[in-house]
Amino acid sequence: GELLMDEHLSPRKLKVLAGVDDLQQVKALEIRVDTREISLGNFGVHLPNLRELKLNNSLLVSVRDLGTSLSHLCVLWMARCGLSDLDGISSFSSLKELYVAYNNISDLSQLTWLDHLEVLDLEGNSIEDINQMQYLRLCCKLSHLTVEGNLICLKPNAESAEEPDYNYRAEVKKLIPHLKYLDRIPASQT
Repeated sequence: GELLMDEHLSPRKLKVLAGVDDLQQVKALEIRVDTREISLGNFGVHLPNLRELKLNNSLLVSVRDLGTSLSHLCVLWMARCGLSDLDGISSFSSLKELYVAYNNISDLSQLTWLDHLEVLDLEGNSIEDINQMQYLRLCCKLSHLTVEGNLICLKPNAESAEEPDYNYRAEVKKLIPHLKYLDRIPASQT
């Protein structure tokens, strides 16, 4: 993936990147972008059949930089993109899988709007309060969750001392009873 420096992803640029003449054919796209100085515009309008978008190792100021025209997207990868929040994720109303490992995310409230979410990877983020998991209870189809590498795996919140009896797996299961897998292990195993 080349780093894109144009003002936004024009149809011409997208055709070159995807290697097609007809953007209707594009179902999956893997690119690296840098939105610190340039917005991508609403490039999703040119890709009506895009279902998977992989942006790992991009530099994203905000999820909002991806525009609001990707509501048909089912799978989104944004690992190691420097994200500090998920504001704007509600535009991706069809998401079934979201991979946002190794960012700096601590607030999960924006995820409550993702009714179809089944798989969520939050590994290596900044989730410091076990109560953030309550927001995920509202994602009624969520079955696979990864939270290892967050402070909540060691203690319930940033202020608490580490307690030998604390079991994050049991706490997460209490807050999200419909969860089937936690950190790739059946959620029933605590």
